[in-house]
Amino acid sequence: MNTLIVIPTYNESLNINTLLQQLSLYAPNAHVLFVDDNSPDRTADITSHLLLNNPEYSHHQVFIRSGPRGLGRAYRDGFRIALDSGYDTVVQMDADLSHDPKYLPTLIQKCQATDLVIGSRYCSGGGVRDWPRSRLMLSRFACWYVQRVADIPIQDATAGFRCWTRRALQSIDISSIKSEGYSFQVEMTSRAIRAGMRIVETPIIFTDRTHGKSKISRSVILESLLMPWKLRFDHWVPPVLTERTPAAN
Repeated sequence: MNTLIVIPTYNESLNINTLLQQLSLYAPNAHVLFVDDNSPDRTADITSHLLLNNPEYSHHQVFIRSGPRGLGRAYRDGFRIALDSGYDTVVQMDADLSHDPKYLPTLIQKCQATDLVIGSRYCSGGGVRDWPRSRLMLSRFACWYVQRVADIPIQDATAGFRCWTRRALQSIDISSIKSEGYSFQVEMTSRAIRAGMRIVETPIIFTDRTHGKSKISRSVILESLLMPWKLRFDHWVPPVLTERTPAAN
């Protein structure tokens, strides 16, 4: 199956070179799409320079967004490009090296037998590294909150390291996803469940970023608190799937 790895970036210039090297090591046959929110630290320029001057990166690309920033907006654009280009599987991951590329072969391989594979911190064998206890407790509470309020039976519904099949992304109607921050992951998971997609969790060890700053803001936190309640009473109905377009070369 041909695979596109979608990676949103905003001020990640210090991580890009290492990330590209690791992607080449663990997913040499996958294509990578960096979706940059017009980073002031020149992430897009630095990435484009690396792609242009390293032949092994020639099948990767940078897409620079304009307009309002946001994780949800970046992923919607990236997934739209993936579907329009005919990819069979689509991976989403962070650029800050908290999602270890060594797990990519497992995510991609498991996606051959299901619709969505979630790299989970909280299933058996998963975990986090270098987090303060307060952050771990907040993360575990967020997952518990989502499970109870939005009725999502996933241990790590807020996880951002995932592999989707084309069929799963088409079933979700990405253009109508409302979330802009980290609740984007929860809304996507909820729709995948409602669309009858098969979901499995596979363990990963999540490591805190070493460069850059977290993008969490007060508005993102507020959205994360309200979204599970919106999903609880949402009457969204999955679209009728169309035939798959030809695969990308």
